[in-house]
Amino acid sequence: MTPETVIAIVRQALEMAMLTAGPLLLASLATGLLISIFQAATQINEMTLTFIPKLVVMFLVLVVLGPWMLSLMVDYVVRLYGSIPTLIG
Repeated sequence: MTPETVIAIVRQALEMAMLTAGPLLLASLATGLLISIFQAATQINEMTLTFIPKLVVMFLVLVVLGPWMLSLMVDYVVRLYGSIPTLIG
């Protein structure tokens, strides 16, 4: 296995991590921003006010995009396992 092959595998793994975590992180970021604007406008500084909406939004994103994320990960793992014979030889 050459260093270029290892770099390609690591690059693909990082791309998969970004693709699967990206929607969750962006939804959490947008929710946190909206809640913080609401807190600044109303001067309510309650820590649980940010936690529960983020939790609900992340659950909804997982329900909506979960099948896509799962198929993406399964496809990646199948391709990775399928390439093992070419990596060894």
